[in-house]
Amino acid sequence: MNRLLIDVGSTYFKVSTPECIEQHFRDFNKDILDDLKYKCQKTIECYKKNDVYICSSANGGLSTLIIGLTNSFSLKYAKNIAFNSGINIIESVMYQNLLDYSIPSDLIDVVIIVGGINSNRDIFKDDLYEYLEKLNYSNIVFVGCENEAQKLEKNIQNLVILPNIIDEKLHIIEENLKVYLTNLYQQDIEGKEDIKNLYEITANQIYSTPYIVNKTLPFIHTKFGVVDPFILIDIGGATTDIHYSKDLVDDNIVTENEYDRLVFKKLGVYKSKESLIFAAQSNEFVYELLAHLKVTENIFSDESQKGTKVLMQLAIFLVLTKMSYYKQSYINLKLLSINSIVFTGGITKVLSANEIEDIISFFYKKILNSQHNPMTVLDGNYDIWTIGAGGEENVN
Repeated sequence: MNRLLIDVGSTYFKVSTPECIEQHFRDFNKDILDDLKYKCQKTIECYKKNDVYICSSANGGLSTLIIGLTNSFSLKYAKNIAFNSGINIIESVMYQNLLDYSIPSDLIDVVIIVGGINSNRDIFKDDLYEYLEKLNYSNIVFVGCENEAQKLEKNIQNLVILPNIIDEKLHIIEENLKVYLTNLYQQDIEGKEDIKNLYEITANQIYSTPYIVNKTLPFIHTKFGVVDPFILIDIGGATTDIHYSKDLVDDNIVTENEYDRLVFKKLGVYKSKESLIFAAQSNEFVYELLAHLKVTENIFSDESQKGTKVLMQLAIFLVLTKMSYYKQSYINLKLLSINSIVFTGGITKVLSANEIEDIISFFYKKILNSQHNPMTVLDGNYDIWTIGAGGEENVN
């Protein structure tokens, strides 16, 4: 099918035609559209607006702070929905201990308030409003006990009220909050002036890249020799995303989707390089890894290709460690059960298969004390992105 597919990343943009895929480093002194036209004008002119499909991860995702009543239900459910919507959780706060938490200094894209089943009442007090007054946020949504909704709406400006995510049997009801967060993510992308301008060359909806990649996963076997179960890691300039099938999670509380994803907003090798280095320096095994790679921590200030390679390798190690049972976090994957790890994104242009497999082997031996060796699959031609980016019929 004769379509032009464009992916706008934080560092590069990719342009795919039926004949080839071009990749260009972005010129940050130019508007994205101007940069795109300057480098690919002849290609773009060959396609009608209806045949141009664009996705973007240039904004790096949204951030959220969640206020809830219990770790077992309200916070757990809201975290699950936020993660699956591609939102980065910067803090989860137990309402009862509200005053024990420090106030985040960064702007929060969306605050989620949750707690109680609908038969409860008189849960939230003035201390909630006082805490919120100190926060700097753009959006706020309440998805808790319906008896509290009217009171909170009167006291919290611009509060969005959605149905409770906990039903009377303590089951999760995810759809309304998930749609709200996904739409916010989408609006964030569309709201960027640079992205808005791209509608000059396309008549189709511009989607977020993580959404497109996740949509592709059920069809990945059509182009790759991937053995189930597998995970997919996308390491780029601003974020590291991990996509996984839900049978790799023990505590699987959402049932509608076959695959989920997590976005690590501060594990990119260009725009969030300093955060990546900080995370690395905070990991007790990283200096052993640097010794294994025969470099010292001076590599962190190395601007050469070698420095970028090491950062990519560190990102692989850190994201696998965060997902392992060694680090108890919100989601721990059964990494000893996976048979394939698929890599896509900028990492495939920087590291060889041997360099990636070396880090994976180090991780399994050092962190999981195992000789397990899942197969590594590199999406060096960005085929995964093109499967999902070409519209619904491309994956149906």
